[in-house]
Amino acid sequence: MKKPIVQQIAFWCLGTLVLTLIYGTAYDNYRLGFAVILMLLPVHMVYFYAVSYWIIPRFFFRQKYIVTVIACLTVAILVAVLYRLNEILISDPYIFQFYKAQDPAFSWSKLDGTFIRQLLRPGDFVNAVERSNVIVWIGISLRFIQMWYERQQAAVQAELNFLKGQVHPHFLFNTLNNLYALSLSESKQTPGVILGLSNILRYMLYECRSDEVLLKRDIEILQSYVALEKIRYEERLDLNFTFHGDPCARRIAPLLMLPLVENAFKHGVSETVDAPWISIELMIQNDQLLLKVTNSKPEGKGPAGKRDFEKVGLSNVRKRLELLYPGRYTLELDDEDDVYIAVLKIHTIQPALINGK
Repeated sequence: MKKPIVQQIAFWCLGTLVLTLIYGTAYDNYRLGFAVILMLLPVHMVYFYAVSYWIIPRFFFRQKYIVTVIACLTVAILVAVLYRLNEILISDPYIFQFYKAQDPAFSWSKLDGTFIRQLLRPGDFVNAVERSNVIVWIGISLRFIQMWYERQQAAVQAELNFLKGQVHPHFLFNTLNNLYALSLSESKQTPGVILGLSNILRYMLYECRSDEVLLKRDIEILQSYVALEKIRYEERLDLNFTFHGDPCARRIAPLLMLPLVENAFKHGVSETVDAPWISIELMIQNDQLLLKVTNSKPEGKGPAGKRDFEKVGLSNVRKRLELLYPGRYTLELDDEDDVYIAVLKIHTIQPALINGK
């Protein structure tokens, strides 16, 4: 709530400054220009809030465009009348007295005539319409830009939440399949796998609610997942996991790396009957993250294209990367004769605050 108020205060301060420069130049006295603007500012504010907080939400956003135009024209005329009333009763007498104090012989034809004659004078009324609209429609244009940006951000956030939500059931489905396989063989490793799974799910459900997490924590979950898969495959799997760099002072969007590693186990190792292997290389250098996952393929499968390789998890990752790190990432997926290779690079990963928040 505080941010919009600060923005509006900043806008009116800037608007006052700009109008003061314009009026001060016209009057050849900036102190006079500032005083006049303060007198007329309530009129500008009434106009701005009537349009941006009543007409636009009530009519324009409901696609009542003809009503919007009529309402804007009506308010513009009423504000012009209000502007003229302010000039006749407050600002013009003040300006006259200001110059009269400097030159007793000063006269001003704008004040000639009765109150009604001054109010209905066409030239002054047109000037009132012009002057009352300039700063207000600049403000309304800025508000339109702000609302468009907020709606874009809301749409992006909604899509990110949807994509992040897809990771949970996708991972859980694959892991439950693994648990089922262990339970069929009555493996003693089953309790350990359940415990490890609960740790990962706790991370997904509670810690991943924020847009970014500590990179160190995300890597710990990745290592926990790899440990679970090692329990499942035991000695049958040749696994090499190397990690270089210090992740402690960095933050990253959660669950971007896990689907790449999960994909290597599910669509590579699990389908390889003879001597499956996986190589995982993770490097953190300055503000860049590099993850390379290479895994074996079943014999005779050949380069089947990316239909098997880019399953739900990987297409999800690519969409999230495009939304979160546009122009600051690369994701290369290579389907060769005997290996799958996934290489993820993320530039400008964010530094973490001291308290990790």
